[in-house]
Amino acid sequence: MSAVVRATSDFFDQLTNDLLTLRVQAQRQFRTLSTEELNRRPSPSRWSAGQCLEHLNIVGGYYLPSIARRIAKAQAGGSKPTATVRQGFFGRRFVNAMRQPASKKSYVTPQRYAPTGTRLPRTVAEVFSRQLDELLRLVLLARQVNANAVLIPNAVFPLLMLRLADQLEFLVVHIQRHIIQAEGVLAGNRASSKMSVR
Repeated sequence: MSAVVRATSDFFDQLTNDLLTLRVQAQRQFRTLSTEELNRRPSPSRWSAGQCLEHLNIVGGYYLPSIARRIAKAQAGGSKPTATVRQGFFGRRFVNAMRQPASKKSYVTPQRYAPTGTRLPRTVAEVFSRQLDELLRLVLLARQVNANAVLIPNAVFPLLMLRLADQLEFLVVHIQRHIIQAEGVLAGNRASSKMSVR
């Protein structure tokens, strides 16, 4: 399978549009939820909507500072953007795997990136919104450096370094996957609440 090559401006425009869509979804779907709605789980073995957001916050807490440092270092070193973004071998595999619907391909979350509790405060949604804003800022900064040359350590396998472009795309796809999961939980909870009222 050959490497995917995309125009740098098109690649970052797509990431920006995806993140802006996610921000609207976060504002509309999660910021107004009560603590009860955030923490209601469909079953003991499945995450609540709040736990989905908490997982994203934990992953963002690892990656966002690391990406910010690497971009700043690249800027200080005089890195300049290239005309195209090339997907790396591992980056392509990780992004494509994350694009698989959870119904077709589920993953076991490493314990250190799993949600920390079952009674999460409403601030979990606010933290998530702030992290989306930070990721948007980093995507804007990443346009100014060679996103093929800046390397980001992987959270699960730190010796594995992904290209900045691959890591940013992975984060966006990972967020999209868990937002779909959280929305499904909320929709299922609303449906079961309506059935129990009858």
